[in-house]
Amino acid sequence: MKSYFSAFILVLSTFTMMAQEENCNCPGQHKKGKGTFYIAGGYNIERFTNSDIHFIDKTGPYYDFTIYDVKAEDAPGFKDMLHKDITIPQYSFRIGYYFNDKHNLGVEVNYDHVKYVMINNQTAHVTGTIEGQFVDKDTLVSPDWMLYEHTNGANFCMLNLIKRIYIVHSSNKMHWLSGIIKPGIGFVFPRTDVTIFGNRRNDTYHVAGYVIGLDMGLRYDLFRHFFIETSGKMSFANYNKVYLPGDGRAKQKFAAFEYILTIGFQFGW
Repeated sequence: MKSYFSAFILVLSTFTMMAQEENCNCPGQHKKGKGTFYIAGGYNIERFTNSDIHFIDKTGPYYDFTIYDVKAEDAPGFKDMLHKDITIPQYSFRIGYYFNDKHNLGVEVNYDHVKYVMINNQTAHVTGTIEGQFVDKDTLVSPDWMLYEHTNGANFCMLNLIKRIYIVHSSNKMHWLSGIIKPGIGFVFPRTDVTIFGNRRNDTYHVAGYVIGLDMGLRYDLFRHFFIETSGKMSFANYNKVYLPGDGRAKQKFAAFEYILTIGFQFGW
């Protein structure tokens, strides 16, 4: 009887060790050799560098001028979250996949709904031509002359590589704290609301240029399937085809710093 009991314990221990070996030593404790998908959503706030904006329309009204060192701000819209559409504020959305046995390398599709608003009534230097008249002077950029904002989104669409660096986990491996690094590249997809010389346009989402960025932060995984991620992201955006009223176009480049907070759900494949 004792030998049978010993054999039973040995077999049970073997199956237990095999089951343990099948799981990765990583958040979620998903199977080795199998990837982990995740989906996450949250919100962001921004700070933008000053930028030069070039405006041109050769079909009428005729203009070709640049406003230099333009100041802008974001429009978080968090006060509208409880009584309006939850997508009105500046939101962030991610879909990702960790694909190696350690689950510390992966890829991510990243969409940040970012709002860019040119500050009204600022004084900026303007050079160029407007209706045949040459301009080269400091000018008050007032609402009766121009309103310019990507409030339906400056919108960064990016593909990121992901590196997760484990920092600490609980003894039962249900809680993990990790560092996250995400370099990425993609395109900007704005819908610009602009009024220039009394004419307004706010109608078309379109690919207007490219964006590159680096996202760094912390990720807290809890109870296998859930996580919270907080990060700071530096981006450089080049808008080389912004739609204006009529056949007008604008170009601008700026850098942005984002603070992002998301919550997510992950599952093994």
